[in-house]
Amino acid sequence: MAYDLITMGRIGVDLYPLQTGVPLAQVSSFGKFLGGSAANVAVAAARLGRRSAVITRTGDDPFGAYLHEALRGFGVDDRYVSAVPGLPTPVTFCEVFPPDDFPLYFYRQPKAPDLEIDAHDLDLDAVRDARILWVTGTGLSEEPSRTATLAALAHRARTGTTVFDLDWRHMFWADPGAARPFYAEALRHTTVAVGNLDEVEVATGLREPHAAARALLAAGAETAVVKQGPKGVLAVSRDGEVAEVPPLPVTVLNGLGAGDAFGGSLCHGLLAGWDLETVMRHANAAGAIVASRLECSSAMPTADEVAAALAAGAVL
Repeated sequence: MAYDLITMGRIGVDLYPLQTGVPLAQVSSFGKFLGGSAANVAVAAARLGRRSAVITRTGDDPFGAYLHEALRGFGVDDRYVSAVPGLPTPVTFCEVFPPDDFPLYFYRQPKAPDLEIDAHDLDLDAVRDARILWVTGTGLSEEPSRTATLAALAHRARTGTTVFDLDWRHMFWADPGAARPFYAEALRHTTVAVGNLDEVEVATGLREPHAAARALLAAGAETAVVKQGPKGVLAVSRDGEVAEVPPLPVTVLNGLGAGDAFGGSLCHGLLAGWDLETVMRHANAAGAIVASRLECSSAMPTADEVAAALAAGAVL
C-alpha cells in the first residue's frame, strides 16, 4: 500500500532545556526528543492519521537506535532509515527565550549522516507511488544527498503532490551563494513550494511575499506558500486561488517545530482535498499549538486538538 507521505532529509536528537529564559551555559537539565525537519513533518502527519515514512540516515550509535524507537513510537515507518558507520548521530541544542528568541546550536560534524543519503539506495517505486513526497533545501547542501534528492524528484516526475520545503540553513552550505541553482532545479519538479521570507528570498531573490510567490510559480511550482511570521501565511496557486490567513493567537513557549507542524498539517489538508484557505487555517493552528509547547516532535497535535483550537479561535 502506498504511503500518504514520504519525507526525505534531516533527522537528529533535540536536547531542549527544561528551564526557559535561562542561557544555555546555566541550564542544568535537558529533555531528549526526536528532531530534524523531515522527521518532524512525518510525525506531524502521522499524528493526524496519515501513513508516513521518512528517508534518512543516522549514526550507528545509541542515539541512532533511539531515533528508530521514537519514529516507530510515533507511528512513522522507519524502514528507510539506515546507519552510517563512523559518523555520529547529530544533536541540536536550543535556548528558549519566549516569545521570539530561540537560538539553535547544531552539532553535525564531521558530517551529518542524513547528508549521506545515496541515490542508489532509494526505493524509487515507493518514492513514485507515495501520495506526497516532501524534500528539503538542506538535502541539497551536500553530496550525495543533493544528487539523491534531485534523483527522487526527477523519478517522481511530478506524480501526485511533491512538496519542496525551502528549509534554508546557511551554516549547512560551504558556499551559501551557490544554493540558488540547486533550488531552481528542485523547483522544476515541485508542485508545492513552502518557505518563510528568508527562504523564499534565497530561492527567488525576492522578499515581498506576493512577488516571491509569483516567482515560485514561474519556477515550476503549482502552489506557493509563503510564511510571514506574525503577519500569517500567504498561499497562491497557479489557477488563481489565493489565501492570506492571519496567525492563530497563541502564547508562545517555544517557536521551534511550529513550521514542521504546519508542514504535516499542510500535507494532511492537501491529501483531504480541502480548499487552499482551509488548508492554511488548519496548518496555522497546528503550528500555533506546537509553539505553545516546549518540545517539537512529541508536541505535534492530533486532529481533535487542531479542531478545538480552530473552534476557539486561539490556542488556549
